[in-house]
Amino acid sequence: MALRHYTLDFNLSAPADCPSTVRGLQSIFQEQEMTETVHDTEGHGYLATFIGKNGRLVILRVHSQGLVTVDLQCCEGDNIAQVDNLLNALEKKLKSILHGNIRGVKRLPALTRGAAVDRYWPTADGRLVEYDIDRVVYDEDSAYQNIKILHSQQFGNILILNGDVNLAESDLPYTQAIMGRGKENYTGKEVLILGGGDGGILAEAVKLKPKMITMVEIDQMVIDGCRTHMRKACGSVLDNLKGDCYQVLVEDCVPVLKKYVEEGKTFDYVINDLTAVPISTAPEEDSTWEFLQLILDLSIKVLRPTGKYFTQGNCANLTEALALYEEQLGRLSCPVDFSKEVVCVPSYMELWVFYTVWKK
Repeated sequence: MALRHYTLDFNLSAPADCPSTVRGLQSIFQEQEMTETVHDTEGHGYLATFIGKNGRLVILRVHSQGLVTVDLQCCEGDNIAQVDNLLNALEKKLKSILHGNIRGVKRLPALTRGAAVDRYWPTADGRLVEYDIDRVVYDEDSAYQNIKILHSQQFGNILILNGDVNLAESDLPYTQAIMGRGKENYTGKEVLILGGGDGGILAEAVKLKPKMITMVEIDQMVIDGCRTHMRKACGSVLDNLKGDCYQVLVEDCVPVLKKYVEEGKTFDYVINDLTAVPISTAPEEDSTWEFLQLILDLSIKVLRPTGKYFTQGNCANLTEALALYEEQLGRLSCPVDFSKEVVCVPSYMELWVFYTVWKK
């Protein structure tokens, strides 16, 4: 079962007359055979609920600050034409009752709650986005995370890990930005990719004729899901864990990095596709900051003197979080310089910041 939630808002120049506003709407609710219940708001305007035999629920609120709101809830299978007619009637009547006192009217598309296919995912800066998702392609829990691949009509298949949108088949700008494509010469170079289980970076990097790419991804189930369902992003590179110029290690990257440091192994490029910069310094984020600091430090140690380290930052609106990350860059075991680029990633529906770091 799913619920459809409609909203209709009237912003007023002055507080509305509650009794006359309510009386003016009663005939509409009576025609709908809806039962009215008035709730005591202790001087904060008027609040009433109207319940129909078909399960429809309308909440009418006349706020004392000059706002009238109508919320209508109905089952997904309810007659949409009838619901639209009810909303149209309420909007028309309120425009008549409140004539001369209206600053703005806003009617939003219905929010569908509890549907079998979830279409709502928040952006990094906390805005809710409704995607045109029409089906669940893959939904599994690995030992590390929940893995979803959902199909969007405009973005193709989208990989979502633990509720975070990671990569869609449309998101080549993300892949190009995180590897500095068009700015760097990968020919004959040695490359280390941390994470990247969707295969997008690996697929683009092998086209640039590197000497060898080592990709370290901890979650085999991400690789398996993307190999089958994200082929527009990864192509055929995940069909085998070894190719002419690449190898995929299904391991935790931290021990691998530590081993490379001990062995003195170095790379021309290190690409960190593990996690975005945390959005705050709240206690629950501390472990992520510590992890990022560890990865940064180890990555710089395996970077050749002329090498470069690439990583995503976060949403461009999260300036405080990005500033905190840049502070981290000043605390590494050796001094570094960095540059950043802001890119529009299609499925993120927001601008995203990417960093390039190199040794001074």
